[in-house]
Amino acid sequence: MAAVRDNVFPTRMNLTVTKTRLKGAQTGHSLLKRKSEALTTRFRTILRKIEDAKLKMGKVMQNASFSLAEVAYITGDISYQVRESAKHATFRVTAKQENVSGVLLPAFERDTSASLGGSQFELTGLGRGGQQIQKARAVYMKAVEMLVELASLQTAFVILDEVIKLTNRRVNAIEYVIIPRIENTISYINSELDEQDREEFYRLKKIQGKKKERAANAQRELDEKAKLAIADGSIHADPSSSSSSHDAAGVRDILAEQVDEDIIF
Repeated sequence: MAAVRDNVFPTRMNLTVTKTRLKGAQTGHSLLKRKSEALTTRFRTILRKIEDAKLKMGKVMQNASFSLAEVAYITGDISYQVRESAKHATFRVTAKQENVSGVLLPAFERDTSASLGGSQFELTGLGRGGQQIQKARAVYMKAVEMLVELASLQTAFVILDEVIKLTNRRVNAIEYVIIPRIENTISYINSELDEQDREEFYRLKKIQGKKKERAANAQRELDEKAKLAIADGSIHADPSSSSSSHDAAGVRDILAEQVDEDIIF
């Protein structure tokens, strides 16, 4: 099976661009890997907190149920008194966000900024069972706080679970799909460029051989022409030398015989 690669033209410019893409993919893979590890660490921490909170929640709800049973045994049904005394919420929750490696996790906590005292329940159980009612109220207040904490942890747990799955999918895609594809593309471009270099070297070698061959042929022709010229010169050398010697003997030297008088200006 052929390696999967991008359809690019094998040039040095595309090689540089592809190497830049590979470096970016490797950097992105490293960052996502670190993000996944950080999220996994926080996920495990939240998981341990959820486990502890659920164990505590069971004990708190057990105590709250016993307290309510004590109130019902001593005072009877006080639900109508609670409904009449409740004018506004005595327990309020605020939501904030916590940034964990770029992931915003919601966190719920009790709002203690405003004074939300329980004065509206002071007259409840005035006749009998007032102490048990206040005790039950305190226990249920603690139970509600535990529920808010558990809800915050559960929400963060679900969000982190989805984000970790998404991040791991991205990490695996970069590691097993994108980076091998870019590396195969770089290998293809390098092989094509090497092939072009070999072809260019062979072409230059052939051109150089042709030039040497033409130069050798031209030199051979010049040597042959020189040999022919030398051969023609040796045939006509004796007659010319003899005639020139006879002419030199019969010719007068006019410059040597002529004597010029001095000219005075």
